Amino acid sequence: MLRQQDVGHRIVVRRIVGIREGRPLFSDALGELVELSETHLTLATAQGPLRVPVAQVHRAKRVPPTRRPTAAAVVALERAADEAWPAPTRGRLGDWLLRSAEGWTGRANSALPIGDPDRPLPAAVDAVEHWYAEQGRTAMINTPLPLAAPVGAELDDRGWGSRPPTLVQTTPLPLPAPGDTSASAVVELDTAPSEEWLAVAAGRKGGLPDAARHVLTAVDQVRFAHVYVDGALVATGRGTVTGQGRWLGLSLIEVLPAARRQGLAGQVIHALADWGVSRGAAHAFLQVEQHNTAAVALYRKLGFTTHHTYLTRVAPH
Repeated sequence: MLRQQDVGHRIVVRRIVGIREGRPLFSDALGELVELSETHLTLATAQGPLRVPVAQVHRAKRVPPTRRPTAAAVVALERAADEAWPAPTRGRLGDWLLRSAEGWTGRANSALPIGDPDRPLPAAVDAVEHWYAEQGRTAMINTPLPLAAPVGAELDDRGWGSRPPTLVQTTPLPLPAPGDTSASAVVELDTAPSEEWLAVAAGRKGGLPDAARHVLTAVDQVRFAHVYVDGALVATGRGTVTGQGRWLGLSLIEVLPAARRQGLAGQVIHALADWGVSRGAAHAFLQVEQHNTAAVALYRKLGFTTHHTYLTRVAPH
């Protein structure tokens, strides 16, 4: 039988779905176990969340982890994510990307070492350090794992630090219909953020320099979600379609404290997902810090699973 330590792992469940001629009928479901209680278990499956009464479970067991995504799949998703969060100051080092945005967010102020830097690895890291020194910034490099493991080893030798791991999570579109929520809200999708929306983003990210406005708006297909209650903005979100129209990127999903635990974040995500589908996106992605357990749990319930992980490496002073 399943135990609490199985939560977060992929499992297969054989469940009873009916009776025919006195014999039970079974159906199998495969997914990530996101919740286990005395009465129910919930799986995040490829078709969306599935809630199964424990009384209907015939047997359940863990399955081996799925095969890691190919290097090409990681590169394609990382490039789509870069398009969705475009730094205004950019450079190239062979295939590597160099990005700067007045220090606003790690993603927009770090090198992305995917592909061939057109020189030996130690020389490439030297060039990254030099480029960021010219920008007046401490050098940072995002290392998608395991793709950029050799880069990480070089940075370890140089004494670079590391920020907490970030999960790059994905799910197929369209999302399954949302479940019951304690509050039903109108989610407005606009082509530009309101000043109130920008104020929420500034509070979350520690300010809003001019470069930040470029990062947020300089995408061809972008929508900003606003949820108002009694005239006050209580929830926000941002969606982009990039990667040759394949990927919906979700970012800055935020619910103000007084309006939390009412399902508003899920409603914002569903509204942006519906827009993404209307623009032809087949999958959604988001980036969430691994230690943000509340957000990770929410995304699991919506069907998101981890595609790969990256570390933001920081050069020593």
